[in-house]
Amino acid sequence: MKKSMTIIYPEYNGLYINLTNRCPCACTFCIRQKADGAEFENVESLWLEKEPTAKEVTDAIEQEAKTERFASYKEFVFCGYGEPTEALDVLLEVADFLKKNYSLPVRINTNGLGDLINKKHIAPLLKGKIDCVSISLNSSDAEIYEKIVRPVFKDKAYPALLSFAKEAALYVPRVVLTTVATTISREDEEKCTRLCEGMGVVHRIRKFAEYK
Repeated sequence: MKKSMTIIYPEYNGLYINLTNRCPCACTFCIRQKADGAEFENVESLWLEKEPTAKEVTDAIEQEAKTERFASYKEFVFCGYGEPTEALDVLLEVADFLKKNYSLPVRINTNGLGDLINKKHIAPLLKGKIDCVSISLNSSDAEIYEKIVRPVFKDKAYPALLSFAKEAALYVPRVVLTTVATTISREDEEKCTRLCEGMGVVHRIRKFAEYK
């Protein structure tokens, strides 16, 4: 895969922020598993030469804010080719900058394993900085989850994800747990919906090729 320094990129109706290539998972449906990713817009340029500093990110956003298309964005989204919480300190600093300088809501797309990655509870750190957390749930069953997601944390991953989701709901206005259509059974999807309802969060079923 060709590497570049695509720190920010437009996707859907948001300005997406790409912080890292690192991810502790190897999901069977992830576009990272594709040989070239050519069928997805922006993908080929998202492998970073190096992880950007917070200043490099904020500088890129400030430059984008000077363009005419900036007015069309509806949100900022931490979502690139890696797991955003792998670069937690930069994420928090940039999120603080966004809340102080712009009125758009801020979202994180995450695998929900930030507590294991950073070896601490990260949900309290999101308060006042993040408006929405979208977490890849992938299944209502821990064994199915592990087969689909293939996390380096093995059987510690799924309980940590659920724990993070519950805690995030205490500090972030909106928490969404997602599954990917066709990767699990309808019965499993229904169980995921009930699981999310029990936690007071939203369940969203994503299209297979969708990575927003």
